[in-house]
Amino acid sequence: MNSIIKGLGLVLSCILAASCSEISFGDKFLGNQPESSGATTEEMFSSKINAEKVLTKAYTGLPYGLPTSADFKLGENILESLTDLCYSFRDNISDGPVKLYYNGSLSANNVPRNSAYRYGNKSDWTAIRYAWLYIKNVEKVPDMSANEKSERIAEAKVVIALCYFEMLRYVGGVTWLDHYIDVNEPMNFPRLTFAETVSKIVGLLDEAIGANLAWKASSADDGRMTKAGAMALKFKVLQWAASPTFNSDTKWHPEADEYTCYGNYSAQRWADAAEAGAAFFAEVDRQKEYQLIQPTEETHRARRLAYRQAYYNRGGTEILISTRQGYSSDIHGSFISQRYYSGPTLNYVNMFPWEDGSDFPANFDWKSPSKQPFFTKGEMVPTRDPRLYENVACPGDTYCNGTTAPVYLNHADYKNGSGFLIMKHILQEANDRSAPVQWSHTRLAEIMLGYAEVLNEINGRPTDEAYRMVNEVRQRVGLSELPTKMNHDQFLEAVLRERALELGFEEVRWFDLVRRNRQNDFKKKLYGLRSRGNDLNHPTEFTFEKVELEDHYWATNWDTKWYLAPIPQDEINKNYGMTQNPGW
Repeated sequence: MNSIIKGLGLVLSCILAASCSEISFGDKFLGNQPESSGATTEEMFSSKINAEKVLTKAYTGLPYGLPTSADFKLGENILESLTDLCYSFRDNISDGPVKLYYNGSLSANNVPRNSAYRYGNKSDWTAIRYAWLYIKNVEKVPDMSANEKSERIAEAKVVIALCYFEMLRYVGGVTWLDHYIDVNEPMNFPRLTFAETVSKIVGLLDEAIGANLAWKASSADDGRMTKAGAMALKFKVLQWAASPTFNSDTKWHPEADEYTCYGNYSAQRWADAAEAGAAFFAEVDRQKEYQLIQPTEETHRARRLAYRQAYYNRGGTEILISTRQGYSSDIHGSFISQRYYSGPTLNYVNMFPWEDGSDFPANFDWKSPSKQPFFTKGEMVPTRDPRLYENVACPGDTYCNGTTAPVYLNHADYKNGSGFLIMKHILQEANDRSAPVQWSHTRLAEIMLGYAEVLNEINGRPTDEAYRMVNEVRQRVGLSELPTKMNHDQFLEAVLRERALELGFEEVRWFDLVRRNRQNDFKKKLYGLRSRGNDLNHPTEFTFEKVELEDHYWATNWDTKWYLAPIPQDEINKNYGMTQNPGW
């Protein structure tokens, strides 16, 4: 259990001895890492302002989807590089996708920091530690009202639930700490089953939802957990649990056990997710504070900017859970500096429809196109879904520093890759990145599309409400409605594609492929695009060539064991109760 305890804090024993330099205070809510100053437990909870700093420390351990200096996940690469949306070309010793996944070398004896998830060594445990510390001691604070304490305890419970959901998605059932650990307790923390873990997470969220928790944070408290966030997270947990990989009579792996799935199918699990979704949207309708951000005018540019505001800007009417590792755009500096080494695939680009919403043809003639795939010749008017350009730097678009994206062969700064670059969070101009940054962990569009999927499952076909949810997301960016009279499978494919388009590079695709058991998407051939412009710096038309990207290990050696991360063997050897995942 030692590394878990270290994850919970290197100084658990001295905390309980009431003095420790690890527990220390910073000056700003969700600001920088607290400075080393030392404090006893009594001092920590001697006032509201001090207690707030303990809860703040819990918030700083929440998962963050972009590479930062605080987390070496995937060697500062992104999770989408393990999916069909993106491909890594950064073949250096620290690159997680290339060195651990594309060659299949990840193993239980080799789970380094640059893996996608290393159980026992993640900041989740830091967040859980400080949240339970807060819950245990906040009643001591003299200058907080009972209502304030109730609300902050509910916040802390959502923080804990979010961290455990992160573990559930990466490893299945986990060791569960449901109180503040005393150093004199036996180090016996058996792994919970998948079902027990889901139930515990939902239980925490139900407690938070039923408490005195604000529906939406005020501008002064933006970033705190809210009732809306808790209800949305509950839906996501139940959607995950109901999905076919874990909710099936057929095991997702020959060695799958009660720790990694239910072991049977129950329609009630989909019904539970539907009930949570219905409750969330009923409260949204009643409270009137959350809605999709709409364009200021019916132009391509305005639609693109509305979509940007939905995921990039703090606050607003769409972000349900926002995690932070700081204020300045410098927090994303390592992601931006590595921008040339991971590229969206042509597979992903081809998912985006034309600007009117009609599908981009699967048999598009790249050598002699009858219609330009990205911009019209000469005038350079966009031809596709506005979200394409906000997710992907396409040939002809402005990128990062106000210059033309270096994705075509005759660009002076061209870097070999997929022929595309990631646009989301990097954006077009330095001034675009002047706003305070965040990770939009959960936003309204994701819950709308997820609820549409769930309604399709429990009814065996898409309902009017399911269509409405998807169509509203599409209409925000000017696309036509989905065709009517789809069957279950057709609508499911449409929803999963819409989730990829709307939520690209927001750490949704990997989890969608895992929970829906989409083995073929992990094994598929991936493609890139070679483009050549008619001008070095300001091309107004291009020629194209579709090319195959290099096959990786999964193309011919796929194993569903990759759905869940291996538990480091040295963690299991400590004998506190964790077990290995299937296939590892």
